[in-house]
Amino acid sequence: MVKTISLLGVHISRVNPFFAAGQICQWVTQKYHTYVCVAPVSTLVTAQRDSQYMSAVNGAGMVTPDGMPVVWLARAKGCRDIARTYGPDLMLEVCKQGQMMGLRHFFYGSAAGTLEKLEQRLKADYPKIVIAGSFAPGFQENLGFRDQEAVDRINQTQADILWVGLGSPKQDFWMQNHRPLLGVPVIVGAGAAFDFLSGVKPQAPKWMQNSGLEWLFRLICEPRRLWKRYLVGNTLFIYYVLKDFLKLTGHHHA
Repeated sequence: MVKTISLLGVHISRVNPFFAAGQICQWVTQKYHTYVCVAPVSTLVTAQRDSQYMSAVNGAGMVTPDGMPVVWLARAKGCRDIARTYGPDLMLEVCKQGQMMGLRHFFYGSAAGTLEKLEQRLKADYPKIVIAGSFAPGFQENLGFRDQEAVDRINQTQADILWVGLGSPKQDFWMQNHRPLLGVPVIVGAGAAFDFLSGVKPQAPKWMQNSGLEWLFRLICEPRRLWKRYLVGNTLFIYYVLKDFLKLTGHHHA
């Protein structure tokens, strides 16, 4: 089992991209059925106010620390063996490790044009990669809890790993709801990895990613879509962390 640390009630896995990818490949080999969530700050914040969302995320076999603040919080709590395990990096690492094993990938989510560009990019980087199929559901507001057409298509391809790019919290609920219907061993919620790796959206420079400023870059790129997530979300994150911290230290003064 993957070691975890509880951050604001969310079971964050103590992983780095290399270890996380190795674990995913191992699960595929063992035909172990599970799903993987990537957890940036927004996941922790949403989980505080939505207990169903908390249980969808905590039902995953692995919850990777997708944002630097999540990593800092884990390290502050004494967890040294953790590194940012960000959707796009995780996807590339799994493609790299998986091509030796002939892993069959299926991509679900986003738009058809994005998926085509993503496949081209992955085939260029990993010539031996096996892409079993892809499916763009389009932007229906409510995919319903049972997306039968997608389920049939994915099951027919006998894929080993299913990447779901619907954005959070939608993809996390989708994975929890569809897990029992799918034959594919591992399902990974890839967040914005499809958009970034396909080149459809610009990725923050590495220095901004490493210094925890990626949210600022994304906010500048898409202010109308993301202002609430980052400005309100990051403030709430600090509030919840302080509240958690004060609750812990409060016991000592009792």
